[in-house]
Amino acid sequence: MRPASLSARTLPAPHDRLAAQRLLEAFAERGAAERAFAATPGGIALLEALGGHSPYLAELAERESATLLRYAERGPDDALALALDPLGRADPDAARPAVAALLRQAKRQAALIIAAADLAGQWPLDRVTGALSALAEAAIDYACAHLLREAAGRGELRLPRAGSRDSRGVARGSGLVILGMGKLGGGELNYSSDIDLMVLYDPMAAACNAERAGALYVRIARDLVKLMEERTAGGYVFRTDLRLRPDPAATPLAVNIATAISYYESLGQNWERAAMIKARPVGGDRALGEHFLSEIRPFVWRRHLDFAMIADIHSIKRQIHAAHGARGAHAEVRVAGHDVKLGRGGIREIEFTTQVLQLIWAGRDPGLRDPTTLGALAALAGAGRIERRAAADLADAYVFLRDVEHRLQMVADRQTQRLPEDEEGLARIASFMGFPDAAAFAATLTGHLNRVEQHYAQMFEREPALEQDGGTEGAAAGLVFNGARDDPETLAALSAMGYAQPAQVAGMIRGWRHGRLRATRSERARELLTQLTPTLLSAFAAQREPDAALARFDAVLSRMSAGVQMLSLFHRNPALLQRVAGILGAAPALANHLANNPASLDGLLAGGGPEGAAAVLPALLKQARHFEEALEGARRMVTEGKFEIDAAALEGAIDADAAGAARSALADAAIGALLPHVAREFATRFGRVKGGALAVVALGKLGGQEMLPGSDLDLVLIYDHPEDAEESRGGPRALPPSVYFGRLAQQVIAAITAPGAEGKLYEADMRLRPSGNKGPVATSLSSFTRYHAESAWTWERMALTRARCVAGPPALRRRIGQAVRGAIMAHAGEAAIADAVAMRARMLRDLPMDGPWDIKAMPGGMVEVEFIAQALQLAHAARHPKVLAPTTRLALANLARARILAPGEAETLIAADRLWRTALGLLRLTLGRWRQEALPAPTAAALLRATAPLLGQGAVDLPTFREQMRIQAGQVREIFERRLGRLSGGTE
Repeated sequence: MRPASLSARTLPAPHDRLAAQRLLEAFAERGAAERAFAATPGGIALLEALGGHSPYLAELAERESATLLRYAERGPDDALALALDPLGRADPDAARPAVAALLRQAKRQAALIIAAADLAGQWPLDRVTGALSALAEAAIDYACAHLLREAAGRGELRLPRAGSRDSRGVARGSGLVILGMGKLGGGELNYSSDIDLMVLYDPMAAACNAERAGALYVRIARDLVKLMEERTAGGYVFRTDLRLRPDPAATPLAVNIATAISYYESLGQNWERAAMIKARPVGGDRALGEHFLSEIRPFVWRRHLDFAMIADIHSIKRQIHAAHGARGAHAEVRVAGHDVKLGRGGIREIEFTTQVLQLIWAGRDPGLRDPTTLGALAALAGAGRIERRAAADLADAYVFLRDVEHRLQMVADRQTQRLPEDEEGLARIASFMGFPDAAAFAATLTGHLNRVEQHYAQMFEREPALEQDGGTEGAAAGLVFNGARDDPETLAALSAMGYAQPAQVAGMIRGWRHGRLRATRSERARELLTQLTPTLLSAFAAQREPDAALARFDAVLSRMSAGVQMLSLFHRNPALLQRVAGILGAAPALANHLANNPASLDGLLAGGGPEGAAAVLPALLKQARHFEEALEGARRMVTEGKFEIDAAALEGAIDADAAGAARSALADAAIGALLPHVAREFATRFGRVKGGALAVVALGKLGGQEMLPGSDLDLVLIYDHPEDAEESRGGPRALPPSVYFGRLAQQVIAAITAPGAEGKLYEADMRLRPSGNKGPVATSLSSFTRYHAESAWTWERMALTRARCVAGPPALRRRIGQAVRGAIMAHAGEAAIADAVAMRARMLRDLPMDGPWDIKAMPGGMVEVEFIAQALQLAHAARHPKVLAPTTRLALANLARARILAPGEAETLIAADRLWRTALGLLRLTLGRWRQEALPAPTAAALLRATAPLLGQGAVDLPTFREQMRIQAGQVREIFERRLGRLSGGTE
């Protein structure tokens, strides 16, 4: 960039014109280059902006005039690179004074360039803060390399890469870790900021004497601080703060990594979780630093949603106001003397809001773990965790307030965020920010502060709406549960609310409040419960059988070791309590699931929709440190996801098609994300077969993407490898390919079916593999192809019409897809229809209905719809390959398009298929296996409500619905016999 291209319009006009003129005159008295620069419009505007607002920047401009000219000539990016370049090339073995001088020179030059680019509007905020962070990181790298080489020269360290010319290379294997915390960790450093560091070490990595390692690394930490912040004639580099280390009052400046991990696993606080969001290695052995952060990841990112910590985080803000209120951290918005970081509506409130939302949600969604404030706000808004308008307000305010913070610090290179008290000082900052006067600046500032205050208060300070509207909740508000005896007015009120056994309900509530359950023994749990009781009683009173629903909630509480987490969820999210009451009131089966898996509530609250768990599961498992963590993560997300889908289906938010697709997508995601982990873990013991791979093929309901509640997984595992493949290599033991993949397949099935703390993923059914239960768990692709060419039964080929490869390398999946298609096409023909009819006749004879609600096996039921679709696909695929589709309703539609089925027949079968899946899914959700003709009233009502859209006007009562089922089943049977063949027996 040429000096003339600096735009005077983008630079703030000078506030102190006399000081600005002095800087112009100083440049005019220097060399020819300086005089020429000071004579251009852009040069004049820049010097006036620096000199007219900041004595510190004016002094820097004079001292580093060559740097300023380089900036004007080449632009800020090249100028900054040239300023930092010496740190990367300098000799770490230089004497300490030379090292210190080079660090301070880089700081002066970079600070001037960054300030100029900021004031000229050439860099946005993130580039400014990123440049300051890059300066700090380069300085730390060089300082660490110097200190490590010094220690190695004294014989105190063994450095594997002591001869490296690269500062970062010197530190590899050194055992020293420098973590950047706070603004430095997030790449958001202030103009005149402290750098928050955590110094860790591994005593076994490089120390010659492990017993003396602690003292050695503490000395390095102390010397690093001195190098950074000692003031000399050349200035200083950065003020340095090591207080964010574990338990700073009791630990040395450098902390053993094992000690730090143990601390966070047992004693870590919520504020430390928030601090660790931004932590990253900025010096020393970065790989070791990443390993440490990986080890403490479960501490930072909790497995379950954690609303209980909100009050804990907010208490820190209250302490700030209490401790620093006299120094600008005011509890109300103001201008004069206000601290734009710690005061009301300030930067800290934006950061707290962002970090709390991350701590709540990012444990299940790694995409929200952005260490930058602006990046995190964008991610949270994109995921629906904060309203977009609120995120935009906070982001705009953050940029503005950080600009104000920088101008405050640029004036005299002081670490301050406090606005001046006097009019002159405020006028200077207003001018520095480019405002015409202090009034305009104050109006914009208070607008941002007020918006931040409103959003922050909404999250932290205003209790969630638990209003008493004069209805059942209002009636519940005055109930008494504290006495040893039942209060007559309370019993009467409970009875009026609809509870049939008010004395039992009162006793239950009294038991909760007296801490008879483990979940309610803590003071905080009982406090939350007292606040929730009116809302809770009102929510359950609205159910068809409130006593039974409340008893199910009691069962959920009784199985929990601690209740604060769940009660905090309800307290912060009252709508969630309403949903849970509805589920417990309508579905005993789901109530049992919730009692066994209280963490399933996270899925309901996550609000990602039925596809939410499937969407985040791959990224979550990718973050897993080891196989067991991946497996537990998969179990947790599948448990949450199943419950979320089931709840949405029960509430009518999604229909049977969407529910089936969502359940199948969840299973797909779990299998696909786990398979690489299983393969890697297996390879540690048995190596790998060169060129070989394993894939998972889904059949049945999963293959057709029509999974019902409780569906197991029909799976076939197929492997392939080069014909000349030898034994596995790279592990302690070698196995022949067939044995290798057989055992690997067993590990895959074990991962899917083995129970854990979060339950098991799924039940798996392997009977559809070649040769059924008698065959090997895994089949080679060549054996699979040969079996279906020579030996397969018709029913096995019918099953293949629903085959879908769900996991494995893409190339192998394509080959399997071709093999499946070839097996279907090669044996298509009318013989398949006769075999299907004979098979269905045997099923009717040997496998009778299991009760009146066995919708799957009944004549004209789900099985017969599927038989029609599968047999006709098998019979006509050779001539009409486009009829093939694993999903029943899509296959029926394809058959109609090929004129194999009449359009009316396809419509009837698709309608029946949807009705059967809707009814069967709801019965499984509410009752599980049910063999009686009569249904409980809540289930009957839910069934009629769910099927009404499928039956036009719907059924008015259960007998009418049963009659409509018989009509539908009769139509299916008629089509079956017309298209496939006559069956003995009717639809009864």
